Amino acid sequence: MTTRVESLIEELSAVGVDIVARGLALASGGNISARIDEDTFVVTGSGTWLDRLTPEDFSVMSLSGRVISGSASPSSEWKLHQRSYAARADVNAVVHVHPQHAVLLDALGHDVRLITLDHAYYVRSVGTTPYYPNGSDELADSAAEQAAHHDCIIMGHHGCSALGDSVSMAFRRALNLEEAATATYRALLLGDTKTAFPAEALAALHHA
Repeated sequence: MTTRVESLIEELSAVGVDIVARGLALASGGNISARIDEDTFVVTGSGTWLDRLTPEDFSVMSLSGRVISGSASPSSEWKLHQRSYAARADVNAVVHVHPQHAVLLDALGHDVRLITLDHAYYVRSVGTTPYYPNGSDELADSAAEQAAHHDCIIMGHHGCSALGDSVSMAFRRALNLEEAATATYRALLLGDTKTAFPAEALAALHHA
């Protein structure tokens, strides 16, 4: 195992603990990955709990779908990660989690509204896909199609995929997507159906 792979596994494992602590995944739900180079990526193994990850819980795969190394079988969602990397050369990490408010709003036909500066800056826009079985080509392909235009994708009745140029950025986007969904849910409870970050401010958006 190379130093780079070891470093990525360490970073992914730390994020996995935070994902579960924040309620973005339960038990063995969710899976996370990072690009190693232009041809390979490392992904969590099948059935692994994100807050209990060890180096043995990861698989290294090629973008052609071949397992290169690792004692664990790759997550059943490996195609979701593989095709996101193939679609976006600028993406170096994929965080796939099961955020309850985002999935609920989408299932009820409500858009997740970006309300705060952080929501707008990190999420920017939200793509969606219909429900497809987990691990299916349809799910991976439809998410990759949405990834051409969005860094956050909600997969119907399932979860979300957040993309970033680093593990930390992908995770920040997942966090802000769910926070935006929670804010939208609360706004709907108050009877508000329109409030969102000013559209005219998006073009000049920057963050400290």
